[in-house]
Amino acid sequence: MKLEHGNFFVKEIVFGPKTSYANGVLTINKEEALQVVREDEHITEADLVLARPGDQVRIVPVKEAIEPRCKVSGGVMFPGVTHELVMAGSGRTHVLKGSCVLVVGKHWGGFQDGLIDMSGPGAKHTIYSQLNNICLVADTDEEFEKREQQKKNHALRWAGMRLAEYIGKCVADQEPEEIITYELEPVTKRSAEVQKLPSVVYVLQLQSQMEENGYNALVYGWDSNHMLPTFMHPNEILDGAIISGSFMPCSSKMSTYEHVNNETIKRLYKEHGKTLNFLGVIMSNLNVNLEEKTRSALFVRQLATTLGADGAIVAEEGYGNPDADFIQCIVELENGGVKTVGITNECTGRDGRSQPLVALDEKADAIVSTGNVSEIIELPPMPTVIGELEALARDGLAGGWEGCVKEDGSVIMENNAMFCSDGNTGLYYKICVEY
Repeated sequence: MKLEHGNFFVKEIVFGPKTSYANGVLTINKEEALQVVREDEHITEADLVLARPGDQVRIVPVKEAIEPRCKVSGGVMFPGVTHELVMAGSGRTHVLKGSCVLVVGKHWGGFQDGLIDMSGPGAKHTIYSQLNNICLVADTDEEFEKREQQKKNHALRWAGMRLAEYIGKCVADQEPEEIITYELEPVTKRSAEVQKLPSVVYVLQLQSQMEENGYNALVYGWDSNHMLPTFMHPNEILDGAIISGSFMPCSSKMSTYEHVNNETIKRLYKEHGKTLNFLGVIMSNLNVNLEEKTRSALFVRQLATTLGADGAIVAEEGYGNPDADFIQCIVELENGGVKTVGITNECTGRDGRSQPLVALDEKADAIVSTGNVSEIIELPPMPTVIGELEALARDGLAGGWEGCVKEDGSVIMENNAMFCSDGNTGLYYKICVEY
């Protein structure tokens, strides 16, 4: 399977008469773009607002992040979700690097939504402060969800996907500034030199704790709550087969932007044939029922050992109850003779002294921490707010509480509320320091 990413590097975004790209400048016809958004009759209000790195801007409640792209050969965008169900991972996809569609609630937020600062001390907590963001600020008539802590955000998230594809199509007929090729030979047909290297598999545990459809991550449009661990080609993930869900305290979320830019997969690709033999991805899930947790862990072990994996990397989306799935998966892999490293955030309390994970085991002896969800973050006022700042305190955003937004617009909150700040796919720039 061969996938080409044709990259165009966006340095500036402006509104103009025609949606186009030239010399690093992405121009968007705002009214035409909003027509794409309003294709869903449930969208009652919508606007596009630009947020650039360094702007004195705070964005909240942020619900989803999507990279503007378009398929120019060999497939469709978001297969099984906004388009027909076909295989992802081959052909060429054109990508507007450095840009991002952020889906933002005009008023109402929820447990799974977060905050982004484009400058100041908050900017260092999330990679999205480094991107040129097209903020889709909108509201819907989904009245049943407005005051619910858990929201599916269906109309807004789907509008974000349509908008990202609309914008991406402006480079469909252009020659990319850079082409990156992702290609892996079939597992059983690799050269003797590659076969001699340590074989590594990547296990991605998607958030899937909600039994009702509409909240969980989607795999080719299929609710991940209803799946068993499945072996996938890494190109499928890099080409849009996975759509982020709408359930998870926000710092722990893996956005759709992060799935297609999964840095762990990209690093494994770079090492393939040099230091390791990258077998592929075992797509797993995170459950609530203990039997389901055990079943998934056993399937991951069976797939990894059947593939002949010497090592594995397990990445968890979330914390708390999912920690049991995470640790059980690592233990089963270790019991199967597969040396395993985990990637996860922690919930160690505001003072950092609590047990980091709900479940622990001596065999889980190599874990990369991506941060503490309970860390207190204090942010000064921002002159401009995109969305509604009060949503952080009013609507049950994880990391926010009544009184966390001060009269002057300053904020005290937990890291939980910082949008995708923990970057468990590897798309982060935090470091650990031992004192």
